[in-house]
Amino acid sequence: MKKNQFFLFLLVCTVNYGQAVRKYSNEFMNIGVDAAALGMANAVTASTADVNSGYWNPAGLMNLEDHQLALMHANYFANIAQYDYIGYASPIDDRSAWGISLIRFGVDDILNTTELIDSQGNIDYNRISLFSTADYGFTFSYARKLPVPGFQYGVNAKVIRRIIGKFADSWGFGFDVGLQFEKNNWKFGLMVRDITTTYNVWNINEKEYQKIADAVPGQNQELPESTEITAPKAQLGLSKKFIIRYDYSIMAAANVNMRFAKTNDLISSDFVSVDPALGFEFGYTDLVFVRAGVGNFQNVEQLDNTNKVGFQPNIGLGFKYKGIQVDYALTDLGNQSAALYSNIFSLKVDLSLFRN
Repeated sequence: MKKNQFFLFLLVCTVNYGQAVRKYSNEFMNIGVDAAALGMANAVTASTADVNSGYWNPAGLMNLEDHQLALMHANYFANIAQYDYIGYASPIDDRSAWGISLIRFGVDDILNTTELIDSQGNIDYNRISLFSTADYGFTFSYARKLPVPGFQYGVNAKVIRRIIGKFADSWGFGFDVGLQFEKNNWKFGLMVRDITTTYNVWNINEKEYQKIADAVPGQNQELPESTEITAPKAQLGLSKKFIIRYDYSIMAAANVNMRFAKTNDLISSDFVSVDPALGFEFGYTDLVFVRAGVGNFQNVEQLDNTNKVGFQPNIGLGFKYKGIQVDYALTDLGNQSAALYSNIFSLKVDLSLFRN
């Protein structure tokens, strides 16, 4: 039942698009990857420096010393939806690096009840079938050092593939640009997602659409338009790592996340909406890590029409040994925001380990 309701919600939200910029188009690409980053409330724009930089800020790929592989799996919406990620990156030379990644966000085994009632008006449960809906994001990343000391940049080229069973599917294309700068152990980062806007073109199965067109009399009588555009988003980041008595370290990081539209973010205007995030990582001998962060500050309307500021706390743990790192994050600790908490695990492997 939950999956059936989720499908109806997803289908309505997806097919009711127009040929216009959308605030929340391709939102699955904004969930995030790597439990280490998620445990710090995604405040890693300035500090990201591994294979996962292809997602957070491709400029960070320049900090790679060898080939790396990353994997992540998470469940969302009470285990209804599955979120999976795989990434690979490596240096090209001492001034450039590259990477690739794939994200899948999907719901499987959804009940298709569009043919539940036969032509005679009888309910026939044998006419129920199953289908899946899935969003895919493939990213190719390239990073390079700039001639100016301390500066490095990165570019992502993205291909988006979205499928809703046999009802509809789309292709999309877009680009991200990232920049990092380091001086006196302070790190600064800028990430602009969908800088050229990401353009999705949908193909709707008209035969299948007609089966639901009359579900609500007088509504859904015309096919939706076939394009949607994802507007640019920007993140500014700052971080610094402090070493305490050789064995201990503390990294503090902050992000300012911006959407160029009016949303429910903490600071909101017609031009830009701003959502801050803070993250901390405590490390011991580069072996054990404890993380915490808070972000997703939103103005949430209450039942009495008043507004309350909601936020999303996160905590995480990490273990690193001989090039293998396992991380865990518990997001939305305490359920202070509108989202449900999730348990997230990720794995990162330095592939040089297998050449020794």
